Amino acid sequence: MKKILAPSILAADFANLQRDVEMVNNSEADWFHIDIMDGVFVPNISFGMPVLKAIEKHATKFIDVHLMIVNPDQYFKTFAELGANMLTVHYEACTHLHRSLQSIKAEGMQAGVALNPHTNVQLLKDTIKNIDMVCLMSVNPGFGGQHFIENTYQKVRELKQMINEQNANTLIEIDGGVTNQNAQQLIEAGADVLVAGSYVFGAENPTQTIADLKQMMNNS
Repeated sequence: MKKILAPSILAADFANLQRDVEMVNNSEADWFHIDIMDGVFVPNISFGMPVLKAIEKHATKFIDVHLMIVNPDQYFKTFAELGANMLTVHYEACTHLHRSLQSIKAEGMQAGVALNPHTNVQLLKDTIKNIDMVCLMSVNPGFGGQHFIENTYQKVRELKQMINEQNANTLIEIDGGVTNQNAQQLIEAGADVLVAGSYVFGAENPTQTIADLKQMMNNS
């Protein structure tokens, strides 16, 4: 399967958001990755519904929304209406994970589950067949530009083994600190989707950086 690259809009220039969205549209990137933070679940506030609505108006690619918020269930319908194709909730924020997954799918979206760096992948073994994508946080959630946590490789391998053993179709996404220094190793470990924020938007030529990263991912 072709590997997926999802530039993280959290690292875009908010004063030139339309320009950066159109850059992703015209690049070899596959998805938009959009982080919604509430300042409660994580110690930062990103953007909310009006900004997502503005992005969706211009985006021509798959929209992957990552909720880093408490009580995510109350917003599922809203995010579906705003154009999210994949909605990812945090395991740590969902008391009734199976119900949350069902509710996301009932709104017509694919359902993802994110795990913080300290959360064991084995906690998903009872729900893995209901999950379209697991997002492994390779930094502590809440801020862009952090250093990649090396233990992530082992978590990817463990998760891939669980997915294979259960014959599930779940994708593995890596979010945080992805660069050309670790992309190939992550794909070789079993990752399907790489989120890249600062590395893409901080580059001198983001379009070329995306193209180079994509080539590296699909040659692994």
